Amino acid sequence: MKGYKIQLIRHGMTEANTDGRYIGLTDIPLSAEGIKELYDKRERLVYPPVQKVYTSPLKRCTQTADILHNGAYTAELGLLAEMNFGDFENKKPEQLAGDPAYKKWLEGGLDNPPPNGESARDVVNRCYEALNIIISDMMYEGFTSAAVITHSGIIMDMLSCFGMPKLTPNDYRCDFGEGFEIMVTAAMWQRSGAFELLGRFPYTREETPEDED
Repeated sequence: MKGYKIQLIRHGMTEANTDGRYIGLTDIPLSAEGIKELYDKRERLVYPPVQKVYTSPLKRCTQTADILHNGAYTAELGLLAEMNFGDFENKKPEQLAGDPAYKKWLEGGLDNPPPNGESARDVVNRCYEALNIIISDMMYEGFTSAAVITHSGIIMDMLSCFGMPKLTPNDYRCDFGEGFEIMVTAAMWQRSGAFELLGRFPYTREETPEDED
């Protein structure tokens, strides 16, 4: 049965990441440090070529795609954008510590959005829609390999909701320019809305599969 291998990759570092600010839809570029780190990882680690790259339209993701998969066939997909943090956007946790709305949001829950922001249920629903579009497009195009350049929250939601086997949330955390590799089959996705988690990505030189040489 044909399988579709997809790299889920987090964008590179921004100044907001360094500052510890909530950055969802704010469209900021990679920092100089973030760019340098991605080039360094590209030299040290293995990012096998793919047939298509799907990326969040935000600059930090499109820049990451240009560095890690320069020249690849690329498509922007708005559904891959980070969560909308609403009134908490561009603020640090310490700035929000005395806000009752922030305290309520930290309690969690699928239907507990930040003020004027997006709920976790909304994000999960568009993660499913994004995956469905990507998988359907790969099948239509006849592609068996792709990369998805997106945000840490989106990757964690995709893996925790649709990945097999199920792991703890902390197991889905990933560094900048890194992520996970998954394998999708048409039968598994159409029957269960699920995919197989293969492991962390990118590869080290020692880990590179023989068919990726």
